[in-house]
Amino acid sequence: MQNIFDAKDVQQYIDRINLLTPEAQQKWGKMNAEQVLAHLNVAYSMVFEPEKHKKPSFIAKFLLSNFVKPKLTNELPYKQNLPTSPAFIISDERNFEEEKKKLIGNIQRVQQLGRIAFEGKEHLNFGKINAQGWNNMFAKHLNHHLEQFGV
Repeated sequence: MQNIFDAKDVQQYIDRINLLTPEAQQKWGKMNAEQVLAHLNVAYSMVFEPEKHKKPSFIAKFLLSNFVKPKLTNELPYKQNLPTSPAFIISDERNFEEEKKKLIGNIQRVQQLGRIAFEGKEHLNFGKINAQGWNNMFAKHLNHHLEQFGV
């Protein structure tokens, strides 16, 4: 598992993102390249701008933290064509370069904040997550969608 808190690993993600083009064809899924970049940015928005997102009810958060969180924070890769949470569905057109720049900035921000900033950090939907869980969640999500586009 790559380390999103390590500058070298982050640069490898950035290099892969820079290989992505607006014309890239996905191997699976419905979103085009700019929509996937926007989709990836939602995860960071939930961390850095939680006020922009609807908070789950107590019951929903209980279910998410006990049944979804373990699958997102472990080291097993995501399977293709998994259902997407409504908050992550991007169906409108986006600006490829703006979304790419934003994603790279988000990845760099996480790396610069470092592991300590994410140790026990609260997630809007899942409650507290340790730094390794945050790492796994971000790394798996990035890898899944970059592989979706062959980069």
